Amino acid sequence: MRAAALPRDARLRRAADFAALRTVSGRLGGRCFLLRFGNNDAGTARLGLAISKRCSKRAVDRNRIKRLAREAFRRARPALPPVDILVMARDSAVGEPGAVLLAELDGLFRRIRPLKREGADGTIVR
Repeated sequence: MRAAALPRDARLRRAADFAALRTVSGRLGGRCFLLRFGNNDAGTARLGLAISKRCSKRAVDRNRIKRLAREAFRRARPALPPVDILVMARDSAVGEPGAVLLAELDGLFRRIRPLKREGADGTIVR
């Protein structure tokens, strides 16, 4: 089971990383999830999860959503640019089957593009 785990460098761990994504970042939304993303200097995509008690009071529901989000990220990670991604669940995510949640996350991860860096010329991200 250890081989499927997310490596340490693929996770957001510091509070400052989460705070940076909440203030200056790109946003994508679906019916069940809201994603915030921003460029990073780590050279690889990193995932952060913020599944609050507002989503569900039951820990088993929140843990299920987190497990599915990690699995979708694990699949999409090789194709993602070097960005930090914060996944937040909406209330509607609790009642949906796992396949629906995975499909929505896969679609959102495919739409992620790197943001234009500050001070960069032009409109194309490099």
